[in-house]
Amino acid sequence: METRFFQKPQGSFFLFWPRATGKSTWLRHHLKEAVFVDLLDPETYRRFAARPARLRELVASDPGKKAVVVDGIPRVPELLDAVHQLIEARQGCRFVLTGSSARKLKRARVDLLAGRAALKTMHPFLADELRKGFDMDQALQVGLVPLVVDAPSPRETLGAYAAMYLREEVQMEGRSVTWGSSRASSRSLAFPTARC
Repeated sequence: METRFFQKPQGSFFLFWPRATGKSTWLRHHLKEAVFVDLLDPETYRRFAARPARLRELVASDPGKKAVVVDGIPRVPELLDAVHQLIEARQGCRFVLTGSSARKLKRARVDLLAGRAALKTMHPFLADELRKGFDMDQALQVGLVPLVVDAPSPRETLGAYAAMYLREEVQMEGRSVTWGSSRASSRSLAFPTARC
């Protein structure tokens, strides 16, 4: 586990940044006492998507817990209503809500907790975080995303990561854009070709 310069706030907070930057790993290491709700797990996702009120029941069942981590909050944005209610109840429990994109939540027009949770980001590694393990040539070739840096084959992992990221984050985001013009097609985006 590399030392990260990230400092967690005292209260509840959102933690956003692209996938594989180490958000979940860091939280599991530094918030061992927290209840973890991993929405990337299919079974957990189904349970909470079907009934978001289960989050209130989960917190009520263990009143001694001081922190709840909801990993992948953009997958079930309706959970934010339950989080808001729990924060307002001032039960001494703080929430850490992670995701790869805040845009998905904004687009869903859900309760973003109106200042009750700080907004934080976790970036890829910094050279000082890696200390003696930092290799400038490798950093320039494959970057500093933890998943790639720690991989046995960084180039292959970078290729797979880039393909997944482009498909999941960029292409899927593009499909959901709505244009004000009646000429825009909802099925595809067409860009004019430059002519010389």
